[in-house]
Amino acid sequence: MPYVISSRCLDHLNLMCLDICPVQCVHVEEGVDRMCFIDPDGCIDCGACVPACPDSAIYLMEELPPGETRFAEINALYFRDQQAARALLA
Repeated sequence: MPYVISSRCLDHLNLMCLDICPVQCVHVEEGVDRMCFIDPDGCIDCGACVPACPDSAIYLMEELPPGETRFAEINALYFRDQQAARALLA
């Protein structure tokens, strides 16, 4: 997983990353999700989403700040089990 959306996105949902991603690997169900999620299998590691995020919520996985590493798991889980990922954010 190249990039991860962190807690800085929680309840902000600016959605700039959705429009800029050339492979549409950033997902959110508006009105349901509290944040956006990056598909680890779809991300091509281009980094276009990083400067597009006004909340500076997107990091390379290996550069996630301390306390944010669980968001790598949550982003990946979202694409296997959306309800389980949402429950981790409740």
